[in-house]
Order: sequence, then structure tokens, then C-alpha cells
Amino acid sequence: MESSGKTVVVELFTSEGCSSCPPADALLQRLAAQQTVAGAQILALEEHVDYWDHDGWVDPFSSPAWTERQQDYAALFKNDPYTPEMVVDGRSGFVGNNARQAQAEIEKAARSQKIEVAISSETPPAKGSGRFRVRIGQLKESTAGEVAEVWLAVTEDGLHSSVSHGENAGHTLRHVATLRSLRKIGVADAHADSASFSAEPAVKLDTRWNSANLHVIVFVQEKRSRRILGAASSAVNRETASQAISAGPALATR
Repeated sequence: MESSGKTVVVELFTSEGCSSCPPADALLQRLAAQQTVAGAQILALEEHVDYWDHDGWVDPFSSPAWTERQQDYAALFKNDPYTPEMVVDGRSGFVGNNARQAQAEIEKAARSQKIEVAISSETPPAKGSGRFRVRIGQLKESTAGEVAEVWLAVTEDGLHSSVSHGENAGHTLRHVATLRSLRKIGVADAHADSASFSAEPAVKLDTRWNSANLHVIVFVQEKRSRRILGAASSAVNRETASQAISAGPALATR
């Protein structure tokens, strides 16, 4: 799937142990499902931090790596990490259940210049792995001293938990685009005349994940400014992806 030129990455730092997070989770679900923000194609990343895991409930989707990613943003925005926090295209961070601000920031991000990003399945995903073809177009702008890193994420829709302890005890929490893995696959070449990056990375897929609900997202992010310059997404299993919408949530697995 190739970027339309107005793709916007919306990250939500959240936790099942935080009572303020479910409304933000629901907002992210609406943004991703309804795609009603003018001029934007929203790619969601729901990132569960681990610093709530000591307050009565261990979030099965949490990771210290997602906490570290939020800390990088906190250093940039000059604040302390908190939940829920929504970050739009790496450029702005705000309270994650603020629908009005989310709308405004996504619209603003969609008006910014984007680079061309394309991702497609190179081989049919086999059990435990898949290979994808990634191509990044020419960098349209460059900042002195910046490095445009290319990142590959795997997300899973339809996850849920029945929370038995902590601030959300007694509630069933549902999620969208839960981040399962994230790794840097290279650096875009700012001096390239055409494609600034191309590769065919192998993607590890945990057999406990529901392949019908998986997406691979590629985005280009500046190392220092944290600005996301472009992104694209591809369903891992195109044949069953459409069925996943009506299949209901998968069992919560780590």
C-alpha cells in the first residue's frame, strides 16, 4: 500500500493500569476506523508503557521499549512521561483523550510535506515470518545534521483484556493497532536522486498473533527532531484482513 502523500502517524501511549486511558483508547479506535479527519490517512500505533505494571495490574501488551520511546518524546517536548499521551507525526504531544486537539493536530500534520513511502508483501507470509518490499522516495527536504531513519512496526487489531485488578478492575478493555514489534531497518539517503532507500526485510511474526489482524507499518522519522516524514501500511494477510473486522477480538496474548 503506497502513501497518499497525506499519511499521518498517530501514536498513543497508554496502559491497561491507567483509569484515564480507556477513553483515549476508544478515541484512537474511532480515528483509525472512521478516517474522518479531512485530508488525512491515519495510521495508528497503540503503545502500552510498563510503568503502570506495579500498581495492581500487569498490562499484557506493555513493553519497556515503548516506555523508552515515550521518554524520547518527553525529552523533546520537555515534559514527564504520562498516560494517556497522543503524539501526531512525532511533532506534537498532548493528552490522549482530547478529541478536539487530536483533530486539529492531525489536520495540521496532513498539510505538511510528505515523502513517498511504499510497502508490499514480497512473499506470502508463512508461519512465523514474512518478507516485505520497502521503498522510500526522494527526501524532499533535509535538515543539517539530521538522519532520516526507516522504521518497521507490526501492529495487531482486536486485542482485549478482562482486567481483574488495578484502576480498571472489572472492565474489559479493547484495543486497536497494538504495537507488537518495532525495529529500525535502515537510513534514507538524503543525497539520492530517486529512491532514498529500498530493502526487502524479513519480518518475524509470533505464531500466537492473529495473522488476520496484523499490519506492517513503515515510517521515516528524523533521529533528533522526531518528525515523521512519511509512512505506509500493508496488511500481513490480505485475504483474511477484511474478515477480521467482523470476527471479534482475539484473545489477549503477549
